[in-house]
Amino acid sequence: MKHRNQAGIGFTIGKGVLLTILSIICVLPFIVIISGSFTSNQEILRNGFSVLPRDVTAEAYRTIFKTPEDIFQAYKMNAYYTVIGTALGLMIITLTAYVISRREFKYRNTVSFLIYFTTIFGGGMIPWYLMYANVLNLRGTTLAIWFPALMTPFLVILMRTFIIGAVPDAVVESAKIDGAGHWRIFWQIVLPVLGPGLATVGLFQALGYWNDWYRSSMFSTSSQTWSLQFYLYDLVNSTQAMRQMAQYANVNTADLPTQSMKLAMSVVATGPILILYPFVQRYFVSGITVGAVKG
Repeated sequence: MKHRNQAGIGFTIGKGVLLTILSIICVLPFIVIISGSFTSNQEILRNGFSVLPRDVTAEAYRTIFKTPEDIFQAYKMNAYYTVIGTALGLMIITLTAYVISRREFKYRNTVSFLIYFTTIFGGGMIPWYLMYANVLNLRGTTLAIWFPALMTPFLVILMRTFIIGAVPDAVVESAKIDGAGHWRIFWQIVLPVLGPGLATVGLFQALGYWNDWYRSSMFSTSSQTWSLQFYLYDLVNSTQAMRQMAQYANVNTADLPTQSMKLAMSVVATGPILILYPFVQRYFVSGITVGAVKG
């Protein structure tokens, strides 16, 4: 018994040490990013990146917020795309997943196959762009930025698996015997137990919208509709262009905060998500675990 206790204590200590090391490995890159964002560009060019900031300066953040109305507009549009896209996408994904999880739905295997098929084969970028720009005529509108990402096949499959595991068929059959229809069953029986699944899918949706820059580059015709990521991407390109012009004019370019600004942009872009994540982490872990086990 004593040997088992010692083995258990040793395993616990070893597990704690291993998890601590892995945590440090995961957190260290972000610490370097924060440190580099407050380090002068000249120092980064001379000595590279470090865990602790050297020659501390906020020049990179001053450059990013040089025109605060532009970046706040980008923040506002990013929040708009994220909120409306996540809310509508979550509702559509959950309703679709519920339908194809019901055994009595005659075409559930066919619909499930068609959804899964799109994860393997696609029409390609050019037909995709032509459909939204020419057929649907959405170029230049905000709809073109959040609408294409409403339905994600992987998230539909994940939510369907979660519903099957979280809602026993006996519960649904009992509700039917009592006279409840599918709409009432979904809202009063299924939806209340989908907290972890909704948090998981919602987090995936929100991260996808928040980090997207591609659709803004494809469909935006005005800087007023740019997402935050595309605004920062354009800012980096503008700074690099200034650096190249300065080099051709034989001007010292070390003062342009190109390297430190890239790191500062990472902090600006990921900050809100880091604040949100702790509130949904426990639901996220539970949703992944339960949704991965077929009931």
